Amino acid sequence: MNSFAIATLMCAIINFGFSIFIYIKRQRNLITKTFALMCISIGVWSLGLFLQVTATEKTWGLFWTRLLYVGVIFIPIFFLHSILVLLDLHKEKRKILIFCYTFALLFLPFTFTKLFIKDVVPKVTFQYWEVPGPIYPFIFIFFIACVTYALYLMFRMYRRVSAFKQEQIKYFLIGGIIGFTGGITIFLPVFNIPLYPFGMYLVLLYPIIIAFAIVKHRLMDIRVAITRTGVFIAVYTVVLGLPFAVAIRLKEWLIAVAGAQWWMLPLGLMGLLATVGPFIYIFLERKAEDKLLREQRRYQQTLKQASLGMTRIRDLRRLLDLITHIITKTVRIAYAAIYLYNSENDEYVLQVSRDKGRVPVAKLTPDNPLISLITLKREPLIYEEVKRQMQDLNDPVYRLLEENMRLLTASVVIPSFLENKFMGFIVLGEKVSGQLYTVEDLNVFQVLASQAALAIENAQFYDETKRMQEQVAQAEKMATVGTMADGLSHQINNRFYALSLIAGDTIDTIKMTDTSKCTPEMKKMIDEVNYALNRIQANVMQGGEVVKGILKYTRKGEDIFEPLTLDQIIDGTLDMVQYKVKLSEIDIVRNYFKDIPKIKGNLVQLEEVFFNFIDNAYDATVERKTILKEEGYKGKIDLFAYLKDDKLEIMIQDNGMGIKEHDAKKIFTPFFTTKISARKGTGLGLYVINRIITDTHKGKIAFESEYKVGTRFIIELPIAQ
Repeated sequence: MNSFAIATLMCAIINFGFSIFIYIKRQRNLITKTFALMCISIGVWSLGLFLQVTATEKTWGLFWTRLLYVGVIFIPIFFLHSILVLLDLHKEKRKILIFCYTFALLFLPFTFTKLFIKDVVPKVTFQYWEVPGPIYPFIFIFFIACVTYALYLMFRMYRRVSAFKQEQIKYFLIGGIIGFTGGITIFLPVFNIPLYPFGMYLVLLYPIIIAFAIVKHRLMDIRVAITRTGVFIAVYTVVLGLPFAVAIRLKEWLIAVAGAQWWMLPLGLMGLLATVGPFIYIFLERKAEDKLLREQRRYQQTLKQASLGMTRIRDLRRLLDLITHIITKTVRIAYAAIYLYNSENDEYVLQVSRDKGRVPVAKLTPDNPLISLITLKREPLIYEEVKRQMQDLNDPVYRLLEENMRLLTASVVIPSFLENKFMGFIVLGEKVSGQLYTVEDLNVFQVLASQAALAIENAQFYDETKRMQEQVAQAEKMATVGTMADGLSHQINNRFYALSLIAGDTIDTIKMTDTSKCTPEMKKMIDEVNYALNRIQANVMQGGEVVKGILKYTRKGEDIFEPLTLDQIIDGTLDMVQYKVKLSEIDIVRNYFKDIPKIKGNLVQLEEVFFNFIDNAYDATVERKTILKEEGYKGKIDLFAYLKDDKLEIMIQDNGMGIKEHDAKKIFTPFFTTKISARKGTGLGLYVINRIITDTHKGKIAFESEYKVGTRFIIELPIAQ
């Protein structure tokens, strides 16, 4: 058995093996199906060629020669089909494919006739080689035309596609040139060109290169694929070829030395090389990759070091800027962005992006297909894979997913999880160099995203703590004002009393003064002064009432629970709230009977509850009036009360702006507010109300709301026995 026969046998084994492996690996992918079929065709050709050159009888030599052309006819068709799928031209060039398959099927029956192969005769160094028949040139021209057209399409489309697609095309282009250049040499002896078909060794490279491209095409650099292939071929040529060479060249010497057991030395050598071969391959592969991927390993190490230091940063904005800066500068990425989950709006919101020339998508909702798939798979999404799935499966979900990734200008989307909590995701554009994201790249990015999730959680917690401290400080200030209210009210009332006395005395003096002899101008001036003094007295009285209301609201009051009528509570609430809201702008309607049972409760606390209800309802009506600008709209608050077992159910309903659905679950959360301006409230009102109703009064509270329609609060309070 010569080295050519060994090469053909290896080619058959490799192609049949790859066809099975690749098809199983990505069986739903059209390009892998067509490539697997091409590998089978090459395997049939290689196996037939092996049996042809090792045949001992002419009859079998002719049979195997004709059989191998069953594979030859379909090799260029499956190659062209694979390329058209790769370039997304298979639908556009459908007629060409139909013509090619029809041509092959029509000529297939002639492969076992003399019209195609007349005979087999000795050529070059082989015992049996084919003598072409009259239709053989047509098959040969068809073969060359299909391959040339496929290579032409790849050259033409190379500059028109993305950098990622260019890397994919490189695999098929380089693999095709290497494989088919080697394959053409097999046909030279057919046309009586006496050259040994050394190209068979190049054919071995083709399936290995393309198989790497398909199985890992999104993750590998073409240089790595070629290097791995070269190392693989070199190592296993020695592993498999050296024992055969020893057996063939040194057979006589081995027989003289070992006698009938001469074959044990080549067999032992093969066993030894087969054992150490994988270790040699791994060692050489690692050395070659270290040299080729030196730059990638450098920035991967930089990213790993950066991920360890992120948790020390407390400022969220600075942290996010640092992450995007490190990624874009270190890896040299054209675009990067970070989206984080915003619990208040239930959205994933863009926080930072680096590339001033782009207009990024501002936010994504949780029901977006991109978010759904990331949370389900918890692994990076690659745009080209999503696009391929969309084309192969024709699934509307993948179509939406592809559209979203395209709008995000994302080559890769890296999710960021903190245990089971999905914090957000990092969007990465193409590398400036046009290189692919390797497996190691994605692994490093996932580590970075995990560390970033922890750092972001820490920064958010720090911000939240800082904000809560500010709110607590503000609440303490308000409590201090309440404590000072008694003293302040006394001082203010004293001033009001003095002003009232002065104004009253002056008015009495004017009344007792004879003005009959005064000039008209003087009389007019005295009347104006008298009017001004009366106004002062009226405002002094009103100011006293304001101070009285503030004092009543700020005093803690005793924890006395007594029978209270609903009117008693509402009247006291309106006395206080009139100084904060304009009651003339809103209708407050009491839709309950006067003889409803009394409530057992604390008057001061319940007045605080209804104060907050009316205050919030008023703000909601103002917001609706400002935003919707409805003609004839006026705010309204309806109060209902019904007896329910041993409790009184009270409903406070407004026709304000309402509460958004995603805010509903946070309405009783401390420091959460839906008011337009943060100055209007601290977000403590409804939280305090909930505590007063449920904890202090042992009642219940619930609410219903529809955005742009209104809100209804329902409370249950125990009735007085």
